[in-house]
Amino acid sequence: MTSIRHFPATHPLPDWRNFGVMLRVLLGVNVLAALGALVQAPDLLNWWERFMDLASIVEPLLLLCLGVLSLLRDGLWRLRLRHGQACVLALTALMAGSMHAYAASLNLVDGAFSRSILLTLATTGLLLGYFELRSRAFSPAQAEARLAALNARIRPHFLFNSLNAVLSLIRAQPQQAEAALESLSDLFRAAMRDPAELVSLADEVALGRQYLELEQLRLGERLSADWQVDEAALGLPIPPLMLQPLLENAVYHGVEPSATGGVVGVQIRRRGEELHVRITNPTVGQRAHAAGNHMALANIRERLALYYDLEARLETEAGDNSYEVRIVLPCQRKIR
Repeated sequence: MTSIRHFPATHPLPDWRNFGVMLRVLLGVNVLAALGALVQAPDLLNWWERFMDLASIVEPLLLLCLGVLSLLRDGLWRLRLRHGQACVLALTALMAGSMHAYAASLNLVDGAFSRSILLTLATTGLLLGYFELRSRAFSPAQAEARLAALNARIRPHFLFNSLNAVLSLIRAQPQQAEAALESLSDLFRAAMRDPAELVSLADEVALGRQYLELEQLRLGERLSADWQVDEAALGLPIPPLMLQPLLENAVYHGVEPSATGGVVGVQIRRRGEELHVRITNPTVGQRAHAAGNHMALANIRERLALYYDLEARLETEAGDNSYEVRIVLPCQRKIR
């Protein structure tokens, strides 16, 4: 089963394919280059020119190293941590030496060969040390504890509202209430899942459908749902209880306050290596909706950051008559 243990922030050797890791490496190396230029420049007026000279040498090497390390990521992860780090140091030193030799043959550089290698090793060592310390701060145990706390905030809302939907049927429609209780037991089991384990998109869609069916029993014809789901994406893993809180907000803040009700739209598509989720609902008042929606959105944003670092994003858009939530996730290996 795929879990948070397999995601970027919890691995001491960086996931070189992760956008957040790449961004941190680029920023770190350029900050060091800027400090180096500040030391070498005769005065502040010449700092920028010296920095650009250094960047013209550092950037090609940096991009080459990131490309090679991303290709070798899986092999490096199979090694012991210190062996993997030693391989990264050796690879970057080898590439730095090769580029220095090539540039020297074209008379583009006049610095000492050993100094280039030492600077490369020192920079790489600092970055590897930073990522190891970061992984300890985001250890699997701590990440799982944080996820459990975030899920605990969602569960009472979810279970209370689901139970309310069933209670409203017991006297008026006892047979439907019995069927609804069976669905409610499935929802309870889903809410009790381990938050550190990813679930298939198919399971999340099924949970969302069950939840909306319960709400339809309560709201009747005032609530309808429009599902557009890419069948090819149903095996992809996503965090648990990601869709349901957004559907709950769509019903509670968008459909229920309206005298005529409305349609909750769910569109899920795979586009290349990204999974796009879009949930829309009508609005009665944008301010009221936004005030009640913050908790669920902040909760999901934080959980996405724990799972995917900077590779996932959640965006909202409030129109005159509709409210839209968009989530973009990287496509991970399918759950069998």
